[in-house]
This record gives sequence, C-alpha cells and structure tokens, in this order.
Amino acid sequence: MPLFEIETNAHIIITWADDETAAVSVVDDAYPSETPIRITKRPRDTWVISKSALGIKGPADPCSVARDCLAKASGDKVQAIRLYMQHTGVDLEQSRKVIESNMVMGW
Repeated sequence: MPLFEIETNAHIIITWADDETAAVSVVDDAYPSETPIRITKRPRDTWVISKSALGIKGPADPCSVARDCLAKASGDKVQAIRLYMQHTGVDLEQSRKVIESNMVMGW
C-alpha cells in the first residue's frame, strides 16, 4: 500500500492508502474542517525524519507528558505545545522540540 503525504493549512499527515482518493478521505475523517492543499505519493513505503533537523541530540525516548498533551489537543501540534509549556514550565522552543519529536516517534 502506498504512503501519502497530505498537507493542509495546519497539518502534514502521513498515511498509507490505496490511492489518492482514499488518502484524502483520511484527512476528511480526521480533520473535516481542513482542505488538502498538497498531496504527494511518496516514492517508498517508509517515512524518515532526521532527528538533527528537529534539533534532537542523543537518544529520543517517548515523553509521556508530551504524548498526554498531544492526546488532549487531539493531535493539534500548536495546542499540544501550549499545553506542554503550561504543564512543564519550559520555553516555547524546548516545548516545540519535545512535541515534534514525540509526533515523529509515532504518537
């Protein structure tokens, strides 16, 4: 099954789907108020993001606080970052790195 990258105004969604129509339906189900602005069929069946591109050095263990914030925010990265900042007291940049790295690790 092919891997698709679907970009909306607020999210980049990576999903497996039989075809482009099925990939768009994933977005419609998860984020009904958002419209896909770019759909790309990935050339391979895996997705890789460099930890160094996210500013992560060393091991990157899942963070239960970050994952809880992502769950409370229904996967909305910006809201999850705000929740993480409130919960931990760390600054915006550190919160962004923690939330994004946990999203990359398959939240």
